[in-house]
Amino acid sequence: MNENGKVGAAMGELAVDFCGEWYEPSPDEVFKIGREGDLEIDDNPYLHRKFLEISRYDGIWWLTNAGTMLSATIADAAGGMQAWMAPGARIPLVFGHTNVIFTAGPTTYEFSVHLKTPSFMALSRGEDSAGSTTIGPVVFTDSQKALIVALAEPMLRREGTGFSAIPSSAQAAKRLGWALTRFNRKLDNVCDKLDRVGVVGLRGGGGKLATNRRARLVEHAVTSQLVTPDDLPLLDRIVQAARETDAE
Repeated sequence: MNENGKVGAAMGELAVDFCGEWYEPSPDEVFKIGREGDLEIDDNPYLHRKFLEISRYDGIWWLTNAGTMLSATIADAAGGMQAWMAPGARIPLVFGHTNVIFTAGPTTYEFSVHLKTPSFMALSRGEDSAGSTTIGPVVFTDSQKALIVALAEPMLRREGTGFSAIPSSAQAAKRLGWALTRFNRKLDNVCDKLDRVGVVGLRGGGGKLATNRRARLVEHAVTSQLVTPDDLPLLDRIVQAARETDAE
């Protein structure tokens, strides 16, 4: 560990952090991540035995999705770059700090990759204005943003990398003090807005909403910093507003 507490940068050229445990892939071998491999994520039957791979060739570190069913969301630490890795896809690891999030069954996992000599430098994003949140041409109301925060709450309250469970629609609706029908209607609206600006994974075949859209929404929102831990107080404000409406 160096004086700033950054274990990865001190260990070697590239290091992986999962649940506070650090791994240093060899540039001469393929580093395998999944139910089995060099980094054994979890004994989760929904998770591939060999899911993601980290390897180095032509002087570049690469992350490859070696699975057949699951996808992963990749983003730099500042949330300025995001990619959705479908099975068979690969992406170069070029940032000093890259976050990787994926969902297998009811559980969402996150690990980070730290590169000592990055090819690109991430830039900080500006602050959103109060009252609404804008991502590209999309503007979310407070209630729409609160829905996203309710689904992402377990991840936002978690410190560091690791795993968490994404709430069901019924659990998130209860957290907000809403009827399930209201929650589902707003979830449709949020997913539709993001889908229209090119966020992939929120719709299935034939234009239908994807069955795992809650997981994909959380992955996108957290990695792009559409929602952050600073947004958690919004939940209490929305709950209070719902109670006052019911009391009228």
